[in-house]
Amino acid sequence: MLGTIVNTIAIVIGGSVGLLFGHAFPAKIKKTVIQGIGLAILLIGVSMALQTKNPLIIISSLVLGGIIGEWIDIELRLQHLGQWIERKFAKKGQGSGFTKAFVTTSLIYCVGAMAIMGSLESGLTGNHNILFAKSMLDGITAMIFASSMGIGVLVSALPVFLYQGTITMAAGLLQGVLSSQVIAEMSATGGLLILGIGFNILELKEIKVGNLLPAIFIAVPITLLFTRLHLGM
Repeated sequence: MLGTIVNTIAIVIGGSVGLLFGHAFPAKIKKTVIQGIGLAILLIGVSMALQTKNPLIIISSLVLGGIIGEWIDIELRLQHLGQWIERKFAKKGQGSGFTKAFVTTSLIYCVGAMAIMGSLESGLTGNHNILFAKSMLDGITAMIFASSMGIGVLVSALPVFLYQGTITMAAGLLQGVLSSQVIAEMSATGGLLILGIGFNILELKEIKVGNLLPAIFIAVPITLLFTRLHLGM
């Protein structure tokens, strides 16, 4: 839970700074810092991807996961979910700025591969690096959002804590069930998705990371199959 706790605190601190001093930070500074974090995310992705013992597992997982993700169109469905929630809250709150800030930032912080993969990695291996990097990114964006949208940004820390904490605890329960080899291949597959997030942040190439999320879970049966058949293991 350490990574999730740090992430929650980062949003609160970043949002508070944004409320008090956000106007004092030039846009170019904010952009440069976010780019620096994007580079760090690339490094984390590479280090995770190198954990694989068999690249064929990652390739197979990404291909099958990508097919499933595109068939379901996860990113589009998440986008529609966000729009539906925002409309519901807007009606209930009569379009208040607080509600818009809360809903918008909650979705941004919760709906994404980094939140899911970071929480899984934290629960399965005790490695919090992804969530630490996400914390820095969320803290900076919270500062930017809060400076223009208000205190609702700070309250979004609560759903982040509940959402990521639940995934982390669920993954922790699976730690004793999944072998170290399966966890390593899941982490390696997720590492490539983290690389995709880094590319998106740096605006180098737009990658539909959300539609590749099933690859993380597809890696489990594929690793078990490869192990059973002794394929490249």
